Order: sequence, then C-alpha cells, then structure tokens
Amino acid sequence: MELPVIAAGVVFVTLFGIIAGLFLMGIDRICAARMQMRQGPPLTQPFTDMRKLLCKDSVVPANAIPTLFHAAPIVAFASAVSVLVYLPLGSILPVGTPLPMVGEYGDLILIMYLLTVPALAMVAGGFASGSPYASIGAQREMVTMIAYEFPLAIAIIAIAWRLAVAGLVMPFSVNTLVAHPIWTVVGPLGIIGCILLLIVLAWVTPAELSRIPCDTPEAETELCGGLLVEYSGRNLALFSLSMAAKLVAMSGLSVLLFFPWNLSPVIGVSGVLGAGIDLLFFLVKVIIVMFFSVSLVRVVMARFRINTVVSLYWGWLTTIGLIGMVLIILDGSVLWGCLS
Repeated sequence: MELPVIAAGVVFVTLFGIIAGLFLMGIDRICAARMQMRQGPPLTQPFTDMRKLLCKDSVVPANAIPTLFHAAPIVAFASAVSVLVYLPLGSILPVGTPLPMVGEYGDLILIMYLLTVPALAMVAGGFASGSPYASIGAQREMVTMIAYEFPLAIAIIAIAWRLAVAGLVMPFSVNTLVAHPIWTVVGPLGIIGCILLLIVLAWVTPAELSRIPCDTPEAETELCGGLLVEYSGRNLALFSLSMAAKLVAMSGLSVLLFFPWNLSPVIGVSGVLGAGIDLLFFLVKVIIVMFFSVSLVRVVMARFRINTVVSLYWGWLTTIGLIGMVLIILDGSVLWGCLS
C-alpha cells in the first residue's frame, strides 16, 4: 500500500476515533441515565465538554515537573489513537479487504502494548503533578494495570494459539482474525472456552478504561479526581480524548476477537456503499459491546476497593481465563489427534 494512502487512512482513522469515542461517551451517559430513571445529558454533551476544555488554559501546579506534566496527555492521546490504526474498521475500497491500514505479523501483541501506554502516561502525569491525591491515584493505576493485564493476555494468546493449531499462518495478525473468526475454527469445547474468554475480556474493559467499578485511580469521592486532579484545560481535554479513543479501541478489540464479520458480503454490496455499511456495522457492534461491558456494569455495580480489584482480576478472572484456555487447548488437541 502506498504511503499517501496509508497517511490518508491514518488521518481518517484518527478523526473517526475521536468522533466515535465522544459519540460513545454520550451514548454511555444516556444509557446510564435511562437505567437510573434520569433524563441525562444530550448526546452532544461530550463534544461540548471538549470544546470548552480546549478553549481554556492549562494550569501547571507550582511543584509540578512541567515537561513531564505537559507530555503525559500527548503521549496518552497518541498511543490510544495508534491502537485504532490496527483495528479493522470495516473494509477499504475498492476490493473490500479489512481495514487495518498498517501492520501484519504481530498486530495483537502490539495492540496489547499500546493499550498500556495511556495508563503509563497517566501514571507519569499523576506523579509529575506533585499532588498527594494524584500520587495515590497513580499508585492505584499501576496496581490495577498489573492486575488486568494478565487475564487480557490470556484471552488474546489463547485465541491466537488456537488459530495457529488450525494451521493458519500469522495467528497474531488482525487480517487472519478477520478472515477466520475464532467461532469457525473451534469445536464444542473451544466454543465454551471462547465464551469464558469473552466474559474475561468484558470485565477487563472497565478496568482498562478506569470506569466503575474499577475507577479507584480517580475515585472523585475519595481522591477528588485522583491522578487527574491537577489537570485542566487542553491537557485535561487530551486525557479525555485519549479515554474516548481507548473506549473505541477496547470495544473494537472485543469485536475483532469475537465478532469480526462484515455486513457488505452478506447483503452483496461493494464499493463506497459497502465500505460505509461495514463501518456503520462496526460502530453498531462497538456500541453493543460498550453497553454490556461498560454502561450496564457501572450502573449495577459500586466502586471496588483496590484490594478487591486485584483479587477479582488475579483471582477470579485469571482462573476463568485459564479454564477457557485449557478448554481451547483440549479442543485443539482433539483436532490435532483427528488430523494425525
């Protein structure tokens, strides 16, 4: 693919990630309000909030480290948007091939690493702000990140391993996952294992996004905003935009791993119309995933304590993920035995 095409695709994906992320945040707030019998804000409220923040100056605390304080939100935003470049946002023209614009061999591994960068940037920004509240929030963010990364890695590696056992080359490639959905590869045991891994990934999502019940790093009622307490203006806007893009990225990762199908081949549409339909279909799937893994969870659950977060992810979810991995391994062993 030519460099100008890649550059144009990256710009498109960046704009789509920002707009779609703010749109999802608006839907999330409306869904939560309706489930709590409230009117809630309008759908455009996140866009209004970003516009106001971008118009305000960023205040730097007197005891902060200015360079690191300003760099943290930029790094968080850039890394969150970079994840979207590796996700299949429908299809590209004119051949209808999957749309990650870049990447080939180790896409899933790179996605895992990129998803940790916004959290690390927030930790660095929290420590650099010089606030005791932000320092406590940064420590909680590090502990939370260590807790949820293990079950996330289990889910991704188990699926890639099963694709490799099925004889597919480049099992960590996004294009491989789109061309060969995991449900078409596994048997009965593997289907049960994939369902367990889907549950694990659904619970990892709120922790990745620092949403209730895993919002202990911010915890407004305890830490006054935690690691973002000293951020304002454009810096706070960049952090908010990074969380919006990460919301699309995490929901898109669930879609990629478990629901990667496009709609245009089913209805026999191609070209510009087909690409638009696939993009809208991807957005619908992302909204559904976000509702069940973010909106519904934060309405029915209260904030966990930090030790509860660690126990949940290192204990229960890791165990569920390992059981799912074992079932997928047994399913692959049965296939391997049949082939041999």
